[in-house]
Amino acid sequence: MSDMRRVVRQSKFRHVFGQAVKNDQCYDDIRVSRVTWDSAFCAVNPRFVALIVDASGGGAFMVLPLQKTGRIDKAYPTVCGHTGPVLDIDWCPHNDQVIASGSEDCTVMVWQIPENGLVTSLSEPVVVLEGHSKRVGIITWHPTARNILLSAGCDNAIMIWNVGTGEALITLEDMHPDVIFSACWNRNGSLICTACKDKKVRVIDPRKEEIVAEKDKAHEGARPIRAIFLSDGNVFTTGFSRMSERQLALWNPQNMEEPISVHEMDTSNGVLLPFYDPDTNVVYLCGKGDSSIRYFEITDEAPYVHYLNTFITKEPQRGMGYMPKRGLDVNKCEIARFYKLHERKCEPIIMTVPRKSDLFQDDLYPDTAGPDCAIEAEDWFDGKNGEPILISLKDGYIPAKNRDLKVVKKNILDNKPKPSKNSENNTAAPATKTASAAPSVKNESKLDEVLKEIKSLRELVSSQEKRIAKLEEQLSQMDV
Repeated sequence: MSDMRRVVRQSKFRHVFGQAVKNDQCYDDIRVSRVTWDSAFCAVNPRFVALIVDASGGGAFMVLPLQKTGRIDKAYPTVCGHTGPVLDIDWCPHNDQVIASGSEDCTVMVWQIPENGLVTSLSEPVVVLEGHSKRVGIITWHPTARNILLSAGCDNAIMIWNVGTGEALITLEDMHPDVIFSACWNRNGSLICTACKDKKVRVIDPRKEEIVAEKDKAHEGARPIRAIFLSDGNVFTTGFSRMSERQLALWNPQNMEEPISVHEMDTSNGVLLPFYDPDTNVVYLCGKGDSSIRYFEITDEAPYVHYLNTFITKEPQRGMGYMPKRGLDVNKCEIARFYKLHERKCEPIIMTVPRKSDLFQDDLYPDTAGPDCAIEAEDWFDGKNGEPILISLKDGYIPAKNRDLKVVKKNILDNKPKPSKNSENNTAAPATKTASAAPSVKNESKLDEVLKEIKSLRELVSSQEKRIAKLEEQLSQMDV
């Protein structure tokens, strides 16, 4: 890394200052999951922090309102519908009360969190997405289209779901011969990039179901690779060299023969989780088991990836959450906020750019992706793309009231036409027993199936009774 530090270049992020919050602003006494899986274990948005926790007899995660700091009661309610450990969670970018989870039980579940957080444990998801044959380790929402969710499992398959109908409309089964380590949408959600155990990084057009670019041995080491899209369409990867040194690299999908830039870092063996801010073009690298966050600025001048600084703490991190830009405090010139998981607590870390003026710093806060979706799920599946709808943070972000997520389960027995594009079934109704009609809609849609099944069971029972009567008759004749 010495060659990266030799030239001191001008950058407003040169003096980014990281600071852990005071103890009373942490979330304490949480049993963070001990599952060995390389996901972040934590997801945050402007309302809630969600963390995967240890749970007896199944999988659970905790959802805390951001302001609920301090010691968390052992009896605090959890989201606990999975029958196996939860491996990944992701908040919906278009509805701050909707979160998806993937689990060792091979299912994906989508949950609606009550506006003020959980009062009792939540075991009824709005929708269960079933289709993977092995555990589901990666979950990521589409950035600009409503209700589209990508999941990747240890069955080496990627499934893209319309959450509004509960259907997997795209399944990519034959592209990855081994476990998928990471999957990431590009800025408008027209492409995905993946990193796989076969050491290949692939750029995929999911609707055409074709690989548009790939690089074999993007990193030669055997440990997991991570790949993310940058806003200019380039791909940023982290991995390991043949000598087990941690590396980062930058690629142009138009020509993946050679990286635009590659840097060796250190010999630690923790997988580097990259978090990217498209507004400032800064990438933050958080190694699992590390006690540091390194950050780099990506520019279009050599060496393209510029080391900025390292924030160091005493304790190693078990996982890390990353707040979307609209959840930051612009009055404090906060440009990033992390939620670092320890063994027993979650500690917010705030990154600020020191400025003397109290005025809004528009160079630090260009318009950023807001919570409105650009297009509906049906539009995207029909081939349309939508760029993120940007908002100004000048007066701070005020969350709007979210609509409930409605799931229109289609009856498998009748092929009804698609719901109209402008229908209101865009995001999902709380799945509590008392809440609206979500469960009854679900039940009605299954009624036909159940009735059919009962009818066929009756027929089966009746035919078996006849058979038994016949056998008894034969038996009595033999006794004679």
